[in-house]
Amino acid sequence: MQTALVIALSLHVLSSVFWAGSSFALARTGAAGGEQLVGPQLGAATIAILTGGYLGHLVHSGSFGAAEQVLALGAVCALIAAGIQAAIGPRALLSLRRGTREAADVRSRIATAQRVAAALLAITALCMGAARYV
Repeated sequence: MQTALVIALSLHVLSSVFWAGSSFALARTGAAGGEQLVGPQLGAATIAILTGGYLGHLVHSGSFGAAEQVLALGAVCALIAAGIQAAIGPRALLSLRRGTREAADVRSRIATAQRVAAALLAITALCMGAARYV
């Protein structure tokens, strides 16, 4: 059980740091190079969400106290962020590859998605930190 916990925690932290960090960077730079990170971000988001659910099951099953409620709020924000990125990113890439939209318009759409996702992921990070003290 401890080995599974360490592996899940490591995967969760590494994928979450990449996902949030790349979202923050793309939000700040106006999605410069964002088309290359759509796939890796969605992969990292998937791993982060799955391992987060597994960690929640291992560590917090059986109770829904204040700490679990704060973590649930963070999880909901992460799910919304992943949904926004999944809804906008691949569609923007398709339109870029087909040539139906200009590159500046596509980057603008990706940047908007990244800004919203970055704000939601910041809330998620705050919830994960605050859950220890509630």
